[in-house]
Amino acid sequence: MSYGFFAMISRMKYIDRWALMRNTEKEGLDSHSMEVAVIAHALAVLGNTRLGKHYDADHAAVLGLYHDAHEILTGDMPTPVKYDNDALLAAYRSAEKNAAEKLLARLPEDLHDAFAPLVREEDDPELQTLVKAADRLSALIKCVEERKAGNTEFREAERAARERLTASGVPEAQIFMDEFLPAYEQTLDTL
Repeated sequence: MSYGFFAMISRMKYIDRWALMRNTEKEGLDSHSMEVAVIAHALAVLGNTRLGKHYDADHAAVLGLYHDAHEILTGDMPTPVKYDNDALLAAYRSAEKNAAEKLLARLPEDLHDAFAPLVREEDDPELQTLVKAADRLSALIKCVEERKAGNTEFREAERAARERLTASGVPEAQIFMDEFLPAYEQTLDTL
């Protein structure tokens, strides 16, 4: 029997993000997920090292890799559209859950339990909070990169992303913003 789960996961590379925005550089779901994984890992390490937490940093990274897997089937819903009204958000959340189940149905039964918590995003609420913060940081980094390239299209998205991160109350994200985000303003020669 042939199972399509990993072939579907590999299709992340075909899903473009920021569809409603003019981009100087396209961002695919695969590169976004990799960046979220790296940042989620970093946030967990920061929490463990600086805040006395006991996060599983490696698991945070894996959660980051799979956090938007449903978008292989749903596509990336632009934030202003997704959060425009409660009914639309509820319908999209339902579509996300349906897509997650369709992905999981492409696994053999003996692997289902290992991947279900990752794809359903129902594993370890503390780490899910870090992954959400990492997702927002990745969006903020994209906005900074676009602004640096002279694209003013992302100005409002950058402001909103900063506000959401500050309001989230995730201290690890604030540390990242204070200590690591400024370097994204630099050029390769000055890093």
